Amino acid sequence: MARTRRVGGKSKKVTVSTDAYGHTAGWAATDLEAALAVPPDSSAAAFFDVDNTMMQGASIYWFARGLAARKYLTTGDLARFAWQQARFRLLSREHAGDMSRAKTTALAFVEGWRVEDMERLSEEIFDELMAERIWAGTQALAQLHLDAGQRVWLVSAAPVELGRVIAERLGLTGAVGTVAEVKDGAYTGRLVGDLMHGPAKADAIHQLAEVEGLDLSRCTAYSDSSNDIPMLSLVGNAVAVNPDSALRAEARERGWEVRDFRTGRKAAKIALPTTAATAVLVGVVAAAMALRRRRSRR
Repeated sequence: MARTRRVGGKSKKVTVSTDAYGHTAGWAATDLEAALAVPPDSSAAAFFDVDNTMMQGASIYWFARGLAARKYLTTGDLARFAWQQARFRLLSREHAGDMSRAKTTALAFVEGWRVEDMERLSEEIFDELMAERIWAGTQALAQLHLDAGQRVWLVSAAPVELGRVIAERLGLTGAVGTVAEVKDGAYTGRLVGDLMHGPAKADAIHQLAEVEGLDLSRCTAYSDSSNDIPMLSLVGNAVAVNPDSALRAEARERGWEVRDFRTGRKAAKIALPTTAATAVLVGVVAAAMALRRRRSRR
């Protein structure tokens, strides 16, 4: 549904979309609607986490699903991957050892892949499995920032190539994500820098703000996870979207805005681990694919 409003003396259509459960997204954007009547603010921007914030579930899980459909993974590999996700979320484990192993194996599964193949697979799998799982309410919030003349970036622990595809498909400015080392057009299986998780997200946003001339006190950040408190604390306006229990408590304590596009049991069914859990679980994919490569050589 679209409605027309006056912006700077001109008529402008504002789209109010509906999410997968029939909720209109317009109510979630009331605090930003006033921005449509003012000149573009190039010093402000918005930063969105992806998993369970912009998208239902974990992007790397849906990517693994797409790989399984293309025989890069077996059904058993995918089942173990899903089980690890559930176990990690239930145990809420986030120890230094886990993160160290995650960094070592996070993108090992792409070793030897051509960059263009990774980009092609990301595009195909987004269109097939991820597009329909974008939260309409969160997308509407991102669009309102764009309509207000602000830039919008995704910030995710997922491979940056996947993040860029999601950003492009949604018409956003760009994406910040975990970067894999490339040599002669192919991935080495090693990372460049750290996993884009926790404090690393805040560091990346701070660097981006310096390059882009942003005033962080005028910026907004959105996330579902308490792991992203460093990122949320960095900006002037923090919003908890579909928050986990720890982030909901933190938002209540700090007076942060909360937006929840889930309902009851449906929320529990779609909840998948994000950030550190996602990063560790990429290693599960890596291990599965490495095992398949060894089997294929026999």
